[in-house]
Amino acid sequence: MARRNQSMAEDIIDITAKFPWWVGVILAAISYFGLHSVASKGMPHGSPGDLSTTIRTGLFYTLAALGQYALPFVFGIGAVGSIIGTVRRKKLHSDVSSGNKMVADISWQEFELLIGEYFRRQGFSVQETGSGADGGIDLILKKEFATYVVQCKHYKVYKVGVKPVRELLGVMASCGAAGGYVVTSGQFTGDAISFARSNNIDLIDGKALRKILRATPKPSRQPQTSPIDPIPTNNNVRKDNSPVCPKCGNPLVVRVARKGSRAGQKFWGCTKFPDCRFTKPVD
Repeated sequence: MARRNQSMAEDIIDITAKFPWWVGVILAAISYFGLHSVASKGMPHGSPGDLSTTIRTGLFYTLAALGQYALPFVFGIGAVGSIIGTVRRKKLHSDVSSGNKMVADISWQEFELLIGEYFRRQGFSVQETGSGADGGIDLILKKEFATYVVQCKHYKVYKVGVKPVRELLGVMASCGAAGGYVVTSGQFTGDAISFARSNNIDLIDGKALRKILRATPKPSRQPQTSPIDPIPTNNNVRKDNSPVCPKCGNPLVVRVARKGSRAGQKFWGCTKFPDCRFTKPVD
């Protein structure tokens, strides 16, 4: 759907709302004190014969006088929008993870917000690009100086083929991303799964998404543990018989080793990777 034309003020509000609320507050304060210092000096008197200079100077001080109130107001609205967006994302995540709302019943915009909130709870900083229903990369993740890109596909029936996975790989290469994710509410084709395995791209389908959303904890600091962990006991198995990570409590998913002496072999890996690197062999 085409985006309607927006004013500059609306663009500033939209951009500010994508950042934490305190960024908008700081920008509002800087813009007020900066423009107020200019406007409070008053317009200097120029040469009587230099009309053009007088007009330009008068316009500059007029804009400063108006902007000292208008610009902080705009940034303030953006800060409020950021707070509202945070509350909305948390409520959406709570509704879906608790089963009060189904993924298939939400819009694609809400789906992107939901996925962004999931990654925030995994310790990533998240930038929502607002690219549209099918307009490229939807989320940019950062953690420990590494960048990851995410493509969201809110499909209710259709399978996601290999094409968007290939496109994601191209974006990863162009921006130097350490990895990528394609998340769908539906399923992936065999070609898409095969291509992703060999190109450091993680695929999360609808079934896996429901599991990890139910298991996603609130952000918390996990103690550092040894990289060599014991094989989980029966206490580390969920009610649906899928194992969970003994280090952080998140679900384990089956992955395929891409390099090393065990290349091609399946293993259980934590869905919180790379923050949690627990693995165990597939029985």
